[in-house]
Amino acid sequence: MIKIMKESKLILVAVLALMGMYSCSDDFIEVENREVLTESSFWQTEDHALQALTATYAALHSSSGSKWAFFEEIYTAMAYKADDMVNNTAETYSRSLASFTNTTEESGPFNIWRSAYAGIGRANQILQQVPNMEALSQESKDVIMGEAKFLRAYYYFWLVTGFENVPLVTTYEVDPDNLFPGQATPAEIWTQIETDLSEAESAMLVEHSGEWLGRATQGAAKALLGKAYLFQEKWSQAEAKLAEVVAMDYALLENYADNFNGSAENGSESVFEIQFTGDRANGNDERQVFNFEVSPYAFGGWELFYPSQWLVDEMRTDVDAIGDPSDRVYASIFFDDPGSQMYSRDSDTEVAYSDVAGELNHPKYFKKYSFNEDTNFYNGTNITIIRFADVLLMYAEALNENGKTAEAIVEVNKVRERGGAVPLAGLSQSELRTQIRHHERPVELSMEFGIRWFDLYRWQRGSTATESIKTTLENHGKPFAENFQDKHILYPIPLQEININENLDQNPGW
Repeated sequence: MIKIMKESKLILVAVLALMGMYSCSDDFIEVENREVLTESSFWQTEDHALQALTATYAALHSSSGSKWAFFEEIYTAMAYKADDMVNNTAETYSRSLASFTNTTEESGPFNIWRSAYAGIGRANQILQQVPNMEALSQESKDVIMGEAKFLRAYYYFWLVTGFENVPLVTTYEVDPDNLFPGQATPAEIWTQIETDLSEAESAMLVEHSGEWLGRATQGAAKALLGKAYLFQEKWSQAEAKLAEVVAMDYALLENYADNFNGSAENGSESVFEIQFTGDRANGNDERQVFNFEVSPYAFGGWELFYPSQWLVDEMRTDVDAIGDPSDRVYASIFFDDPGSQMYSRDSDTEVAYSDVAGELNHPKYFKKYSFNEDTNFYNGTNITIIRFADVLLMYAEALNENGKTAEAIVEVNKVRERGGAVPLAGLSQSELRTQIRHHERPVELSMEFGIRWFDLYRWQRGSTATESIKTTLENHGKPFAENFQDKHILYPIPLQEININENLDQNPGW
């Protein structure tokens, strides 16, 4: 669970879901049970409001809060279709998504849908109840509601980029007649995202400290709004909004690897992270499993997926001044190279690839989030959603599309130079577009949460300078690319949802 849950005791999600239910009796005297929270007894104090906000953040982990659902369902469903990785075909998680053979019953997209709407429902409760809470100052109300709008926008971002055609729900409903909405258009969802983020950024704090470190900030709202503009190819608006983030107090970490090893959580490069604590007290299990899932079998892990050969080949071209792979390459992948090392639990140190090559099941591995923290391999390291390097690359992309290629190169070089790669120079607008799309973003951001596949999605769905996902997958040697059809651009609307809501139409082709 997220860190703020340690400071504000978690009210069970089920309680929030049950608010608004009623009971009646003509035969017995009704006596209030003070140990059971109801809609009227819950929304009374600032702690109550913060507990509700905590529950809204918690949906980032999955609707159930399970570390396994978060990784093996939501993360893999968002990542496996992309060209920067290949899955271990011995494992079943999202395997059919990776091979473009999934059906409408695939569990990964269903978990994305369910978790997003759980978060949206909790945000809607906050936005309806908090304005009427007399115990809160107006400033506290504004901040809590701003964060709720940010989270609602982020969950809708999951939905509109994954499914496009989804219900737009902005109120918390308990009337059975209103529980089966139809679908809005993607344009309507994007408009709601823009509205929520525009209203949120002015209300949210520039920073949180102490016990509340990790809550979303004004910079996170601005960055997500800039990203929303980018996805819609609103280049001028994207440039302006991302420029506001660049002008804030964010900075690239000196050491690229510190973004993934837990040493710089919520630090200068962090714009928004999913918070984990590693806490296991009182029956909690607030850990994530990336370390275990990414590490090689030989090192005690499950090696659930690997970097694609295309990504490794692309990374080999990301070199320093003497022609060796850059620092960000060595921090991202473990591969057949004299300078490549990875942590081994057996030796309790970094080992060279050449020293263990004979023990490895696969010729290449990801290193991000793979390090030793405890003997169980699970840990409380946060998972980044937006970091400043991503903002700089998005800003560069918007500048380039607005004809400001020289300025864009400056921003790209900030990211390259931090990672140890030689700076770029002299690229045309078209050349820089390709460089950003198929080198800078995958090399800098490979395997990071919800990024590469949705980059491919937006470059096909965009109205200008579009690229065919299928062609890109084929050119980059993606296994089973021949199975890709236009329907695979989107997830199918989960069959479980269609079975209970006759107002939903399936996405084309499914």
